[in-house]
Amino acid sequence: MMMIRSAIARRLSSSSSSSDAWLTTTTKSSSSSLDLVDQTLHGFQKRSTCSSPTPPVGLPSYMTAAVFWEPNKPLSFEEFHIPRPKSGELLIKTKACGVCHSDLHVFKGELPFASPCVAGHEITGEVVEHGPDTDNKVTQRLPIGSRVVGAFIMPCGSCSYCSKGHDDLCEDFFAYNRAKGTLYDGETRLFLRSSGKPVYMYSMGGLAEYCVVPANALTILPKSLPYTESAILGCAVFTAYGAMAHAAEVRPGDSVAIIGTGGVGSSCLQIARAFGASDIIAVDIQDDKLQKAKIFGATHVINAAKENAVDKILEITGGKGVDVAVEALGKPQTFLQCTQSVRDGGKAVFIGLTAAGVIGEVDINRLVRRKIQIIGSYGGRARQDLPKIVRLAERGIFDLSSAVSRRYKFEESASAYQDLNQGSIVGRAVVEIM
Repeated sequence: MMMIRSAIARRLSSSSSSSDAWLTTTTKSSSSSLDLVDQTLHGFQKRSTCSSPTPPVGLPSYMTAAVFWEPNKPLSFEEFHIPRPKSGELLIKTKACGVCHSDLHVFKGELPFASPCVAGHEITGEVVEHGPDTDNKVTQRLPIGSRVVGAFIMPCGSCSYCSKGHDDLCEDFFAYNRAKGTLYDGETRLFLRSSGKPVYMYSMGGLAEYCVVPANALTILPKSLPYTESAILGCAVFTAYGAMAHAAEVRPGDSVAIIGTGGVGSSCLQIARAFGASDIIAVDIQDDKLQKAKIFGATHVINAAKENAVDKILEITGGKGVDVAVEALGKPQTFLQCTQSVRDGGKAVFIGLTAAGVIGEVDINRLVRRKIQIIGSYGGRARQDLPKIVRLAERGIFDLSSAVSRRYKFEESASAYQDLNQGSIVGRAVVEIM
């Protein structure tokens, strides 16, 4: 642990510009950290000490995690008490964590979220502890030592949506985790070693050596699948599967356009191919991403910086438009392109997040007269879909090795998000925490 902190200190001895300050990982002084925690304790009763019990024999008492404090402030590696799982939760020794734009939006202040927090929401790891009074069915399904992958939408399993199988709309996930940065008793599982003060969790807070995950968000990862590449199954592939299976309901022979071919968009291409789509059109403004898109199943590629994407999609489809268009960027321009690219009665599916308050436009008359369907999709349904996604990867139908293009060490977490911010990652990147 101290070796990691020393390595970070040596690597990042030089300061960055203020506009990219959040991209620079530092080790913060304890007094500065505590002052900031005191100022940003939203939704918690303040605690002077950590009330967590002593961890089981064989587990360390402390761990390291990457902490986001506030926009334009550096990430820092801090020491925490080992998080303690409660009933229905598991403690995971994190092996790998994917690098996602959703975290980046939080770091840049574009998506409001409680701070300080530990981000990172697509993980693989090993089960090391069950929370007390956890159901026997859970402990049998996910025994100690199990290799697991976690979904970023962590369903409670009992709310009105979860009871209907709509895990992607889980009330507790949005009310507690996304709104308050906690798990479903209204409390975090992360407490600083130096003070015992709480730190919030973006999903499970995967940029950490250990994390607590509700059992409903986990499924077994076969030994045939590697920890590093498999981390993307919990968000990039999970989001794509939800969009293709539930929002778009892609059927064999459908024509599909994917606008934006980053980590999630490229996963959409692979899922569309797996579902038997015929014409699969990839739209982007970077030629290297479009070349990679062909590997993922694109039958046509369009560089929207060089030609009109909507006109080209209409040309490819004989003037009709596609059955399904998916927008994976979260930009007003591509929002409009998506709605204009579908045929009469077609589905425009939106999965790209953007800065809070950004508005997309649509041609109302065409929407009404031509029965255009506009559908939002945040992710898949963990209990139903995550095991299916793992099987797709296990059978080679989803190509994990090609999907992951960059790997970073734990102490290089900030560099990973800097590269993501600069658009230099083709496909998906993963931070290795093993």
